[in-house]
Amino acid sequence: MEHYNPLLKDIDDENKFFTIGEIMLRLSPPNYEKIRMASSFEASYGGSEANIALALANLGIDSTFFSVVPNNSLGKSAVRMLRSNDVHCTPMILSTPEETPTHRLGTYYLETGYGIRASKVIYDRKHSAITEYDFSKVDLDALLDGYTWLHLSGITPALAPNCRKLIMDCLKVAKKKGLTVSFDGNFRSTLWTWEEARDFCTECLPYVDVLLGIEPYHLWKDENDHSKGDHKDGVPLQPSYEQQDEIFQQFIKAYPNIKCIARHVRYAHSGSENSLKAFMWYEGHTFESKLFTFNILDRVGGGDAFASGLIYAMMHNYKPMDMVNFAVASSVIKHTIHGDANITDDAKSIRNLMNMNYDIKR
Repeated sequence: MEHYNPLLKDIDDENKFFTIGEIMLRLSPPNYEKIRMASSFEASYGGSEANIALALANLGIDSTFFSVVPNNSLGKSAVRMLRSNDVHCTPMILSTPEETPTHRLGTYYLETGYGIRASKVIYDRKHSAITEYDFSKVDLDALLDGYTWLHLSGITPALAPNCRKLIMDCLKVAKKKGLTVSFDGNFRSTLWTWEEARDFCTECLPYVDVLLGIEPYHLWKDENDHSKGDHKDGVPLQPSYEQQDEIFQQFIKAYPNIKCIARHVRYAHSGSENSLKAFMWYEGHTFESKLFTFNILDRVGGGDAFASGLIYAMMHNYKPMDMVNFAVASSVIKHTIHGDANITDDAKSIRNLMNMNYDIKR
């Protein structure tokens, strides 16, 4: 029987979102405890691409997630969590020990920061099921058939060579089938080097319509003489409007296929208080969002919430300034929610935050 999402019952929307990535078990000590002191852990599930599918499904977008998890209680529990949030999991592969010999679900431990103490993550994801599966058995043309939007990130190709090939092949198939493709570089230094990430993610750019973040990519000043440096060299983490606009212009000049570029900018006042804003290039102009300052309950997944907010706003043809403000507001509201994903089932509440309306709703 086909999976049915009751949230879509009264929604006339042709958008069908598809994403691919690794879902992991997340273990966190309660009450801001340090890992070395913990006697118990709170369990949940997360992963960049899964977080975005989950956020969009909660907002009423038809969302599908593809991954490989071991056919055991942990893998089934991860699928159950996604399905409980109305994410379609029909294409998910529950692998056998023969298909994925180590037969494990990736895990990560989150030590939540407080005040001046920053959060800390420890990964335990090596040899997870998705890194050992033979994707040559998957018909990618059939896998992506019927969808309108594909989202990928730089995390999945960093996991293993088989994942790298899967992502590149999916980009090519999606472009051939006419899907809108969004890509978030999402560099993870524990998975590959900066140069490896830049080399691969730059290869992805010709297939991308919506680019999230400006790294890790090569944007050479001279393709024939790399000693002249990268256009992004020397640009601060918190750039001015003029600095960001210049970088966007260079991306569009090199890759005219890109229709939108967006990145959020974080100002960390402490481990518990941050500010966020964003820049976005769209339809020939660079837009700058409002600045939001807020206290943090759970920071993990803030970038994914920004991505899901932007995708949702683009799917619903928001005006450019509303697009970038909605994306930032989505990220901000995620910081008030425990877990990896923005489980907000009411776009109006994000729009209220976008308009800085904090009054009680009753």
